Amino acid sequence: MKRIRKFWTIDAGGEGESIVKKRFNWSLLLGAAFLMATSSIGPGFLTQTTVFTAQFAASFGFVILASILLDIGAQLNIWRIIAVSESRAQDIANKVLPGLGYLLAFLVVLGGLAFNIGNIGGAGLGFNVLFGVDPKIGAVISALVAVGLFLSKEAGKAMDRFALVLGFVMIGLTLYVMFTSAPPVGEAVVRSFVPEMTAENRAGFFMAIVTLVGGTVGGYITFAGGHRLLDAGVKGIEALPEVNRSSISGILITALMRYILFLAALGVVAAGLTLDEANPPASVFQLAAGEIGYKVFGIVMWSAAVTSVVGAAYTSVSFIRTFSKALNRHHRGLIIAFIILSTLVFVTVGRPVKTLILVGALNGLILPIALGIMLIAAHRKSIVGNYKHPVWLTVFGVLVVIVMSYLGGVTLFTELPKLFD
Repeated sequence: MKRIRKFWTIDAGGEGESIVKKRFNWSLLLGAAFLMATSSIGPGFLTQTTVFTAQFAASFGFVILASILLDIGAQLNIWRIIAVSESRAQDIANKVLPGLGYLLAFLVVLGGLAFNIGNIGGAGLGFNVLFGVDPKIGAVISALVAVGLFLSKEAGKAMDRFALVLGFVMIGLTLYVMFTSAPPVGEAVVRSFVPEMTAENRAGFFMAIVTLVGGTVGGYITFAGGHRLLDAGVKGIEALPEVNRSSISGILITALMRYILFLAALGVVAAGLTLDEANPPASVFQLAAGEIGYKVFGIVMWSAAVTSVVGAAYTSVSFIRTFSKALNRHHRGLIIAFIILSTLVFVTVGRPVKTLILVGALNGLILPIALGIMLIAAHRKSIVGNYKHPVWLTVFGVLVVIVMSYLGGVTLFTELPKLFD
């Protein structure tokens, strides 16, 4: 046993840290928050943010603010219920309705694999920008880095530190580009609360909000930190204050990165410069800070992609490891296999666009399905014991389920026919 500071005591283990006193190591809580945040900050995050900034200009700040509120409503519900039930999401779902957990696990793993192919591709692109090597070679090197984390004896701690360090790197470098682009900060602040919304562009605002919510807490992402805390022994009603702080921290870290990137892009757009449609985020960095900015983009892209690879692999496997003792015993091997499979698909096939479109649409439905299950579980004594879920969180969660179900369904049935054209 070892003493951490003056009031935290945990064992020195890796994957299964047991909590002796119900006070928790803040680095562990912050690590879980960064794991969730960096899981959401991937290639898609960078592209969406810059494209929407070009579309809405300073008013995109309103979209970010609205999505933050919905993100917090979704994530607080899910993380709290995982903690008090002391079970992973798929096991909670099976308690709500036998077999439901297997369906949820299937959707999460399928979506995680599809998006991990894109994440691996993004890591390869980052390597290409930095060193001029073939993106496929960069993808393989990046995959080896991710695999190395899970070969560590203390893989959980290694993963936490990796997400933490690269999270700070991304924020710091993007902050530099933001200052060089000299955005109209005052206008951005005002439009974050009073957007230039008209009858013609209102639907665009709503779709942008849903896209950001899906990209921040959709699919596997919202479970990354919640399952990590559970693996580390942070659970039970008495752990809720720490769970709340870690959960909200994850959303705020993501929001900080998005707002900084938004301001960087806004400075470029406000200067009358045109973003490259082929690679909008790269053009923001390059137009704002020249060749140095382009290299900075390479670092940010690689960091965003490789941390998302780690988060997607860890969380996807966490959805199947409880289905048998063998899977649980070999879960790290499964994580490594998940990363290798994603890399092989990218290297041999590339990014199967039609598959990614279909799975992306399905991924939009995972959040309302999962959150709906959690809200039902929150009011079943057989699952959460004597815990009383706050009414305001239930109402907030139901609102997110309704909004995301409608727009996720519209997206699915809009995109599905295109695959057969």
